[in-house]
Amino acid sequence: MACAAIALALAGCAAGPDYVRPTLDIPAAYKEPGPWKSASPGSIDPHGAWWKAYRDPTLDRLIEQADAANQNIQQAQAQYRQAQATAAAARAGFWPTLGAGAGAQRAQTNTNGPKLGNTYSVGLSAAWEPDLWGAIRRSVQAGEAASQASAADLAAARLSIQAAVAQDYMQLRITDLQIDLYTRTIAAYQRALQLTQSQYASGVALRSDVALAQNQLSTTQAQALDLRAQRSQLEHALAILAGKAPANFSLAPAPSNPAQTLSLPLRLPETPTGVPSQLLERRPDIAAAERRAAAANANIGVARAAYFPALTLSASGGYSSDSFVQWFDVPGRVWALGAALAQTLFDGGLRQARSDAAVAAYDAAVAQYKQTVLTGFQEVEDNLAVLRILHDETAAQEQAVQSAQLAERLALAQYRAGTSIYLNVVAAQALALSAERSLAQLHGRQLIASVALIKAVGGGWNAAQIEPPRPAPGSTGGAPNPEHPSKAS
Repeated sequence: MACAAIALALAGCAAGPDYVRPTLDIPAAYKEPGPWKSASPGSIDPHGAWWKAYRDPTLDRLIEQADAANQNIQQAQAQYRQAQATAAAARAGFWPTLGAGAGAQRAQTNTNGPKLGNTYSVGLSAAWEPDLWGAIRRSVQAGEAASQASAADLAAARLSIQAAVAQDYMQLRITDLQIDLYTRTIAAYQRALQLTQSQYASGVALRSDVALAQNQLSTTQAQALDLRAQRSQLEHALAILAGKAPANFSLAPAPSNPAQTLSLPLRLPETPTGVPSQLLERRPDIAAAERRAAAANANIGVARAAYFPALTLSASGGYSSDSFVQWFDVPGRVWALGAALAQTLFDGGLRQARSDAAVAAYDAAVAQYKQTVLTGFQEVEDNLAVLRILHDETAAQEQAVQSAQLAERLALAQYRAGTSIYLNVVAAQALALSAERSLAQLHGRQLIASVALIKAVGGGWNAAQIEPPRPAPGSTGGAPNPEHPSKAS
């Protein structure tokens, strides 16, 4: 009883430092505020599916398939379950172990002459090691923090796959847009070839004009085939992201554009970025890194608890007799109570080495956390800058497309009138095609940067979604120790 009272009195003690989130120098606002105007007003719902802001049912379906069948997500889910089981195993250390046993033995004794007899026994035993120095509590804290980190890893893996699906899908749709552009351009080049052939047959044009027109047509046809190869690769990538074999997956091309204009197949949503301090709670990779720092801090306490003696309380009781009928008689009853205190006196520096390793692991986890935060700031700034610049670049490129199309029409009209050579037509056609393809690629870069920005700000995720830690039995929830773990008690 005295040992139990001592154990309860020491229940509030825990070796090692209490955890304090590492501090960072966080700016008040982003360097790149934008702004960039969205093609279709809207915003990302922080509590919903962010990809729905693009208003594309096919994209919605692909991301739902990836969420259900992507193998990277399945792996992250299994690792999360494993982390939960590890945390549950650590919590089991709070409770005593209870065992039961039964046995039968036949033996010969030589007391008062040789005697051969049987002994039958049955009993229960219990053992409990009170968590005097908080080793189990620190283990539980480490396990639960690791479980929370794994939950954040799962959210990060899901967000990464969703963003990859969205970006590959958008790139595929931009490729469809370019294929449609090349289809219309090839048809125009075929008409131009027929024109030069007709004028050559009439003696108005040179044979070189026909050769130039044929070269222009063949080169453009080859470029169109290359676009189809790119589309096939993007379709295969989407199949893998959706958890399917490429042979079992296909995505119909976007409908052709009868207006013959480079219209954007998806709409850019408005993405609220908030302030830098919010990023710590909105990005799952930052939350995972912070939880790993908490787990590493708890492991310091586990290592330092080894410096203190371990107390084990035990009890057993049962029946032992040479006959089943005598089990319940007083002579057949057996019981025992015990306590054992053990302390390592010399270990060649093993405990100190483990403590130093735990502190070093904590320092590494803190550095990783801070680096993850800085990387998050960089990604937001990068994509804000890209979207702002691409908005201005797209406006300039649209003007370039209009000028190139006008130059193409004028050059072709002058050639028909006989006031210009066909080389001018070829140059104007090449310029128009290049300008229109550049505009399509800019649209694609805008969409991909938009998804990257959504991913950079967490995609609507919040750290409150991970499971809160469970209070440990006997925990007092004391004030945090702000000292560095290498100096804290």
